[in-house]
Amino acid sequence: MSLALDPQAISTAVSRLADSIFEASVDGNIDLVGIRSRGDEVAERVFCLLKEKGANVRLGVLDISLYRDDFEHLHENPKLQSSEIDFPVDKSHIILVDDVLFTGRTIRAALDALFDYGRPASVQLAVLIDRGHRELPVAPNYVGKILETNRLDHVLVRLKNTDGEDALEITSKK
Repeated sequence: MSLALDPQAISTAVSRLADSIFEASVDGNIDLVGIRSRGDEVAERVFCLLKEKGANVRLGVLDISLYRDDFEHLHENPKLQSSEIDFPVDKSHIILVDDVLFTGRTIRAALDALFDYGRPASVQLAVLIDRGHRELPVAPNYVGKILETNRLDHVLVRLKNTDGEDALEITSKK
């Protein structure tokens, strides 16, 4: 296992996301929806940085546990948590936020879950880490850091509020 990103590198990637989102916002109104269980923490950090910049930003959290198509591949039973979207999704311009973009299947599940709340005017994607190897036609609009990985590598993101520390490790499978 090798440490690919330390706390400073993760902080830099989050700042890059916030800066990119702020620069792209036309009217300063931004609706972020973080995907549980680390995308929500990334979204909260981006939310705080956007508030500091003066953006009018709203934050929601989306649990996609029941929308996943890979239950048989999960190492543990999905822990159901609540979604918290306290603003109207209909006609909103939503930015979905996740920690790692890999195959695109998590984002497909998130879109299914999000559309149960209404029909947004648009949906964009912000990810802390883009590691490539898509199986679905999903591309992020905003990326904190691009990592070159092998298809079978395991990328483990740990975030302070969720895991007690900020770190990203890559384990290569032989």
